[in-house]
Amino acid sequence: MVGEREFRVVLLGLPGAGKGTQGKLLQQTLGIPTISTGDMLREAMNSGSELGRMARSYMQKGELVPDSVIVRMVEETIGSERCAKGFILDGFPRTYEQAKALDGVLEAWGKTLTKVLYFNLPEEEAVRRISGRMACKSCQRMYHNLFNPPPTSGRCECGAELGIREDDKEETVRKRVVVYRSQTLPLLEYYGQKEILCAIDASPTIENVQKEALKALCANA
Repeated sequence: MVGEREFRVVLLGLPGAGKGTQGKLLQQTLGIPTISTGDMLREAMNSGSELGRMARSYMQKGELVPDSVIVRMVEETIGSERCAKGFILDGFPRTYEQAKALDGVLEAWGKTLTKVLYFNLPEEEAVRRISGRMACKSCQRMYHNLFNPPPTSGRCECGAELGIREDDKEETVRKRVVVYRSQTLPLLEYYGQKEILCAIDASPTIENVQKEALKALCANA
């Protein structure tokens, strides 16, 4: 039974593949938290913790937060009481080195990952999905010019103007895809060798992708 199992899951996939959406749906179904690197960093910095202060110091200088800090944050988070029955990681690991570090943390606790779900999406579709996003400049409500258009062109339901975030501009998206290809795709081979990788077609509807994700997780239940 799903409710009686521990699930320790990693989500992989191109920007726009739907990892965030599927993570939230899995969280609701499995009753375990989805942990995104971005949210984790923000929480740590807002808390004023030692790790949060370290992360903020790097980000204020425009530098990437080093793996050593990120790994310690992840270790603290997945070792907390709220992750006692498992977790879903979205945005970590991003590199082979981070994957090895995560394995080391879990092995020290006598645990392993349950499954790594790879949401497979063609590159051009990923770019199309992200570059069509628009955000309200007031309430931050998200729209998409194809999948969830605003009620009035260029305007949010609240009446405020919509804009495209820097990260969602096509040129930026394509750069993110290049980084993903170079850093994250090697993880597919790494987890494939461990026989815990499951590739899921991320092109169908959200509901169909969710069904396939749950089927993959519960295949050996």
